Amino acid sequence: MELAIIQKKIFVVRGQRVMFDFHLAEMYGVETRVLVQAVKRNIKRFPSDFMFQLNRDEFKSLISQIVISKTEKRGGTQKLPFAFTEHRITMLSSVLRSSTAIDVNIAVVRAFIFLKQYNNDIKLLRKEMQEMEGKFNRKFENINEIIEYLLAKPEPKAEKPKPKKQIGFRIGGKK
Repeated sequence: MELAIIQKKIFVVRGQRVMFDFHLAEMYGVETRVLVQAVKRNIKRFPSDFMFQLNRDEFKSLISQIVISKTEKRGGTQKLPFAFTEHRITMLSSVLRSSTAIDVNIAVVRAFIFLKQYNNDIKLLRKEMQEMEGKFNRKFENINEIIEYLLAKPEPKAEKPKPKKQIGFRIGGKK
């Protein structure tokens, strides 16, 4: 499974990165109700701080953000979706017990690791941009501005080194 596809299915809800039951079911190749049923049978593996069901307001916001079927009035999604954090997604392979589940879980874990590394890189880049702003006494909007500024800035001309004045005692003007 491609990393980019998985990353597009990771959302932030309640301050946590999560994936929704319908996306996970699609990736595992099962119906959403089958996935939820397997989770409910093994609910001890899915504590509420690692898995939660969206409330109506969160669901309405979700409908406007991503393309999912409308509410039950139009024959679409009947129940509020469950959101799984990174830590509980890894538990799904033991609940679903298929080779597809194992392969998908490996890909999902890699996607979460990539996102963590990406966020760390962004934080480091911001810190370096702030250092550059302080060094050049200039506010930069993005990394491209810094690159353009550095490329356009003429390099200081290399001055010829001054001859070193010799030190020591000289007799009669000779060395």
